[in-house]
Amino acid sequence: MKYCKVIAAALLGLAGVMAAAPVPVHSETLHVVQRGTGRDLSVAMNRAVVVESDVPFAELSIANPAIADFSTLSDRTIYVLGKTPGRTTLTLLDENGQLIANVDVNVSSDISEFKERLRQILPNEQIEVRTANDGIVISGTVSSTPRMQRALDLAERYAPERVSNLMSVSGKQQVMLKVRFAEMQRNVAKSLSTSLAIDGLSAGGLGAGVATNGIGASNITPSGVAPGASPSGQSNNGAAFFGFNAGSAQIGILLQALETKGVVRTLAEPNLTALSGQEAKFLAGGEYPIPVSDEDGVSIEFKPFGVELNFVPRVLDDDVINLELAAAVSSLDPTNGIQANGFNISGFKRRNTSTTVALRDGESFAIAGLLQDDFRDTAGQVPWLGDVPILGALFRSADYQRSQTELVIIVTAHLVSPTRGEALALPTDRVRLPTEADLFLNGAVARDVMPRTGAAGEVAKQDFSGSYGYVMD
Repeated sequence: MKYCKVIAAALLGLAGVMAAAPVPVHSETLHVVQRGTGRDLSVAMNRAVVVESDVPFAELSIANPAIADFSTLSDRTIYVLGKTPGRTTLTLLDENGQLIANVDVNVSSDISEFKERLRQILPNEQIEVRTANDGIVISGTVSSTPRMQRALDLAERYAPERVSNLMSVSGKQQVMLKVRFAEMQRNVAKSLSTSLAIDGLSAGGLGAGVATNGIGASNITPSGVAPGASPSGQSNNGAAFFGFNAGSAQIGILLQALETKGVVRTLAEPNLTALSGQEAKFLAGGEYPIPVSDEDGVSIEFKPFGVELNFVPRVLDDDVINLELAAAVSSLDPTNGIQANGFNISGFKRRNTSTTVALRDGESFAIAGLLQDDFRDTAGQVPWLGDVPILGALFRSADYQRSQTELVIIVTAHLVSPTRGEALALPTDRVRLPTEADLFLNGAVARDVMPRTGAAGEVAKQDFSGSYGYVMD
């Protein structure tokens, strides 16, 4: 029993000694040089390899010691050190001065650490790294442009300004932007004015009254107008004229009351597709000519107006889309025009916005609150007479105007890829043109047809019956 314990302790001690024994260190690469043959030897810069020859050598020489250096460990073993990226030749001679071998030594940048860091930062990317002279060549495919840029930035740390990029981007890198512009304009105007005219009190006559209702009304002169008749040439809506005689005097009263309401809707839905990192532009409208004076006289410049859209998409990691967007809605405004050199130049109403957002495939964001609310309330009266109770209303006028404008822009981004042409539908796919016989004999014109297949057929199956559109109270 005692012998068993002693043997077990001895075996345990032996195992501990073997575990603590140092592991022999081997050279990074080992090359055996054979007589009469040339070999290639790759050495990383600031790294060393051990080369063994199958026959003893007596003399060594290297063509360019600035690229690589050597030292002999024995008559068969050589220690080669890489110093500068490049190629040189190591020559081995025997004791008789005869050539044993020429070894081509290729010294390149040390990219082992770079490869390790690249695997840690971008573990799932298929990137290959090679050396070329004193630079680095990166090839393969990456999933997105930002990841490719990360690999290039890391390579610049190891070979500044000596990086060749042969990588390509795979996956969906095209972005389709669906934009909906909706603008509502509401206008309300109310006016009430009274004009009073008296004639016959003197040779020249006497007139009094005011009209400031904002619709072009003017002071009346009821001379020669019979009492109770309406004045001729009066085109104002909501106007009533009353006239009567008081002895030799003629008195005329013109009452004007008007209320106007209006609603204007502008709607546009442009769809635009662009490659990641590339700018796309859209304009639905036109160009307005503007005369400009120059050295040669007067030239014409064209200013665009309508619905404008400029955007630059950038696809980031995990299908996140970074979107730089600039949108504008403009229209002609003749009321703010000017006259120059005999030309009538209209002004422009322009509403624009620009922003940068990040969103995923299919997500939307809205730019709202671009609201303009104009309010004007004016009152005019004859001095002192307009302040008289009750009868002072004949010497006063009031004008009320309010205008509201609201613009909403909804943007939706999608990652898209090309498709076959058969899957696309055109607006003309649902229109059937008549033949000459149908046109001249039957009087038939172009009519809608019900497509059976394709994208147009799917739309045709939808039910559009019932109420739809916008409702405003």
